[in-house]
Amino acid sequence: MRHTAAVAARADKSAVTVAPADRDVLVAAAWLHDIGYAEALRDTGFHPLDGARHLEQLGWPRRVCALVAHHSGARLVAGVLGLVDQLDAYPHEDDAVSDALTYADQTVDNKGRRVTIRVRLEDMFRRHGPDSPNGRGHHLRAPHLLAVADRVERRRLARRS
Repeated sequence: MRHTAAVAARADKSAVTVAPADRDVLVAAAWLHDIGYAEALRDTGFHPLDGARHLEQLGWPRRVCALVAHHSGARLVAGVLGLVDQLDAYPHEDDAVSDALTYADQTVDNKGRRVTIRVRLEDMFRRHGPDSPNGRGHHLRAPHLLAVADRVERRRLARRS
């Protein structure tokens, strides 16, 4: 729970990088991004997809479900798992909102502490191992996450100017 609360707080701070109309969607997706880890919701075993499906069943807006489904480079891990077709049931945003959600998730460790993306990647690789889906997709996911961080940080700087 510490991770989720810290991600929501980071998303709220990163909300300056998205259009004002998108800020509530960003923060809602941040609060919900890991709901698919709940054992009762386990279907595919891939938390972004399981979470999105659950939220959809509850009637959450399609956009929130899609952001949860695709957060933090989920598509790259879905490729390793053979779940891309199922993930494609949710539209993939490649924009400031998606970036801000991923940035918030990837700059908070599993204990809720703020970290750099590089530290987060190293920690996830160490915890999950090289044979995990995250480990097998690491060579694709790491450059993606670093590029996301760069875009968010550039948007932040542009807002200050």
